[in-house]
Amino acid sequence: QVQLVESGGGLVQAGGSLRLSCAASGLTFSSYAMGWFRQAPDKEREFVTYINWNGRNTYYADSVKGRLTISRDNAKNTVYLQMNSLKPEDTAVYYCAAGRPNLLQWNRGSEYNYWGQGTQVTVSS
Repeated sequence: QVQLVESGGGLVQAGGSLRLSCAASGLTFSSYAMGWFRQAPDKEREFVTYINWNGRNTYYADSVKGRLTISRDNAKNTVYLQMNSLKPEDTAVYYCAAGRPNLLQWNRGSEYNYWGQGTQVTVSS
């Protein structure tokens, strides 16, 4: 059974930092591309960032470029999201997702096979 478990969310002031983790089990983690998505209250889920299976390729939504950094440790079956210079508009539930290495549109949620339950990030002004 595949499980993706996010952790590291919480309440932080604007300008602060958080580091999210997503621990994977039940799949060959190093064979999967990973993504982070987020969903704010009353808004649709949106793409945040993507990393390919070996960590050499990453993509970011324009709204988070330069502030958020995705990375992965295949030995630990974990993907990370370092979040710096946080803004109130970053407030959302953050989800990690796993997709096949040949997924075509890394910014589309439908391309991913497995999802975590999410972790809440709240940024106060």
